[in-house]
Parts: sequence; structure tokens; C-alpha cells
Amino acid sequence: MDKNYFAIIDIGSNTMRFVVYVQEKAGRLREIENVKAVARLRNHLDKDNNLTETGLGILITTLTSFKEVAETYQLSDIVCVATATIRQARNKSTIQDAVKKHIGFEMRILSEQEEAFYGYLAVVNSTSLTEGITVDIGGGSTEVTYYKNRKLMESHSFPFGALTLKDFFISEVPTDLEINKLRNFLYEQFQTLPWLKNKRVPLIGIGGSARNMVQIDQNIKRYPLAGLHQYEMNDSDIAYISNYLAAQPLQTLQKVEGLSKDRADIILPAIEVFHCLYNTIEASSFVLSRKGLRDGVFYEQLSKDLGSFLFPNVLEDSIQELINDYNLSPKQILHVQYITRKLFHVLQSNGIGLLTQQDWIQIKRASFCFNLGNYIDSESSAQHTFYLLANRTIDGLLHIDRLKLALVASFKNKTVFKQFLQPYKQWFLKKEQKKLHLLGAMLKFTYCLDATKRQVVQDFEVTIKKDTIYMTLFCNQNWLPEEYQSEKQKKHLEKLLKKNIELNFVSN
Repeated sequence: MDKNYFAIIDIGSNTMRFVVYVQEKAGRLREIENVKAVARLRNHLDKDNNLTETGLGILITTLTSFKEVAETYQLSDIVCVATATIRQARNKSTIQDAVKKHIGFEMRILSEQEEAFYGYLAVVNSTSLTEGITVDIGGGSTEVTYYKNRKLMESHSFPFGALTLKDFFISEVPTDLEINKLRNFLYEQFQTLPWLKNKRVPLIGIGGSARNMVQIDQNIKRYPLAGLHQYEMNDSDIAYISNYLAAQPLQTLQKVEGLSKDRADIILPAIEVFHCLYNTIEASSFVLSRKGLRDGVFYEQLSKDLGSFLFPNVLEDSIQELINDYNLSPKQILHVQYITRKLFHVLQSNGIGLLTQQDWIQIKRASFCFNLGNYIDSESSAQHTFYLLANRTIDGLLHIDRLKLALVASFKNKTVFKQFLQPYKQWFLKKEQKKLHLLGAMLKFTYCLDATKRQVVQDFEVTIKKDTIYMTLFCNQNWLPEEYQSEKQKKHLEKLLKKNIELNFVSN
């Protein structure tokens, strides 16, 4: 499939962005260019709500620079959208005409409903969360939605954002009174929407303020994994960051690790929105979505021919991307999955290993990308496999699930497994560590039964007597490489299952 390049210009109240995506192989979009300009157009609305000449000049100058970058790509399409400040400007038609005249772009002004919808669409098409409340706080508005079973149920746009809420703070270091006034205002606003109360679902944050809050949290915790998408926090995490930032003068805030300098003066009002909304819905957790309005606009365009705005399976699409990116063999994957599934169910039905349905989901997921680090270097394949899976954003997986996938799919031996696990030991109970060890050893063993990728072992039968598992493996070609590798590997599985494994390779 030839590469197709698409671009979007997002004209927000605080920042303007130019983003380029490439569509390749699996058909999903991947961001390859992201140019940001802090325009703060919201500050250039006059008392009559008209965008001033100064504000229009900033808009045109910024768009001119974006256009110059756009001309370095062969774009299949470019979309220009504007949100709250332009939407609320009385002279919006004049602004659209100026953009068309000077830049040549048709600027689309999104309605409140469209802005909320695109945020929801980005979340459901890039996470595994089937129910949740999304919040996207911009400079001049805040969009919230509620979705259930991946379907949009409710949406609303509040006419306040980080720039307008900043006016609650008169002092450089906000007083308790100022913070309480802001909180009371936010709680009153959220109470106007009955569908927000006591939902007890994840609160999903979208946009730059949410990203900055997560980056601050990760720096405070010295978080060992890369990536922001689908990172989880709880209410005490948010409260800690809010209290920490509220005590700092602007000059200190501008030096806080993880906080953009241009967002230092508006981050606290945004975090208060997240905290008050979290309490209102009694959220189960706060989850960051790295994908937002811009992605939602393109998800809509990509899905026009599909008859549905929703991608059927977010995680399957992400795994297919891994298969494509690292040239993994679908034929081998399916064959190993068959062998693994049969062995798994034999052990499960005999009460060996205390295996559950969730364990099968885990090992099946890992079988799609087992040993993918071989693509980089066969000698250190396990290390590359673990690093790539643990630190690559995989849509549809929370960070803890991504780590589990990396530990199982990179299994080589007990020593290497413990080495990979060491920085994250506190994340798992001992029984969870042991189970991941078992699943990794089992998957490594079944891949050894297809060591030469020829599907030599067509099938097998298992007999269990006392403390020995007898496997008769039916082969259609010479099986010496498979026999050597599996005999070498089976010791790891034997120790974990506390059973001997006897292998008998026979001609089919």
C-alpha cells in the first residue's frame, strides 16, 4: 500500500497546531509531524466579542508558517478546523474570508456538539474503554461526553476553559479563598448535568492540559515506562499535583519538569476541572487519551466507507500494526496459536498450572508478537522484544497490560525474565509474577515446536500419568531442529508445572 499523507490545522483558543499523519500498511494513521504555536487568540477578543486586528494578524501569520511546512509534503488532504474562540467571535465570517483570501484554506468552524463528538470518537477508537466520561479543556471551552458500550449517550460544551478560569486567580500564588471559589463554581456547573453524577466510570482526559498533568505525575514518580496514552492516575495523584502547583509562583512553575512553560499560568485551573469532575462522577480512575479532536476528525473521514464511525476492534488493529511493522509471519502465528491453545486447554482441564480464561487471553495476545525483537537483532532478541512492547504505545492496552504483554512475549529464561521484571516488581503480586513466568515459558516452548517456521509439528496428543506429561508430536517433515529446541526449552516449563515432560516426535 502506498503511503498517503493527511494534515490538519487545529485553531484553538490557546494554541494552534499543524499535524501531519501518514496512512500505511494496516490503514491506521500515524502522526509524523506536529507543529505548535501559542497564539492565545482568546486574549484578542474585544468587549464586543470580535477578534481584533491584532488577533487576526497573529492567526494569518501562524497559518502562513503552517502552509509553508505543508508544502514540503504531498498531502492527499488538508483540513482546517477552529474551535471555541472563533466559534464565539461575532466577526467569524470576516475571519473565514480572510483565511480563504490570504492562505487559501477553507476554515471549518466546529459546533459545540461536533467538538465534543470528535473527542469521544478519538477515545473509543484508540482505547479499550467501553464506557467512560471524556473531558477536553481548551482555552475557551470544556467539552464533556458520556459513552456506554462505545456509543455516545450524552455530550455538553461548557463556555469556560483554562484561559477564562484563570481569572479566578488574582494573586500570583492563588489564595485558599480563590481556589475554593473556583471549585465551588466548577461543582455548580457540573451539577447542572444530572448524567454526570455518580457514574463510577473512568474519567478520560484529552488535550494539552491533561498531557501536562500526566507528565508531571510521571516525573514525580520517576515512572519507568515510556508513553502517555492510556496512563492511569487516581484522585489522590491529582490532588497532590494540584496542591503542589498551587503553592508555587509563576517563575517556579515555568521550571516544573513535565509542564510546558507556555501552559504554566493556566495549568492549575485545568487540573481543578479534572479534580472536581473526578469527584462529581466518582470516577474509578483518570485515564489520559493521547488522541483527541484532531484524530477524531480523521477517524470520521476514514470510516466514511465502513458504514460506522467505530473501528470494530482497537487492540486487534494495533497488533496488526506490530505484525506489519516487524514482518512477523501470520502463518506461523496461527500455527503456534493452535498448538498453544491445545496445550493450554489440556493443562487447564487437568488442573495443572491453575490456568484461567484471562490467562488464555494474555498468552494468545502475546503469541501475536512473540520474539518480534528478532527483527532488530537475533542475538539480543528478548531484550529488544521487551523494550519495544513495554515502551511502544499500543492502542487498546493500559500501561500495566502493555507490560504484561512485554514480559510474556519476550520470555527467554528465568534469569532474563527476572531481569526485565525487576524495576516493576511492586506492580505485581507474587502469584501474578509466577503466572506471567509460566505463560512466557509455555509460549516459548510452543514456539520451539515451530523453530524452523515450517509447521513441522502438525498436531500432538497428551497423556498425563502421575508427575509426567507425555507428548506425542506428529510431524510431516524432518523434526530434528524442533526436537533440539523444545528439549532444550522444556526444563523451564517442567520446573513451573512441577511435572516431567517427555517428548516423542513421530512421522505423521
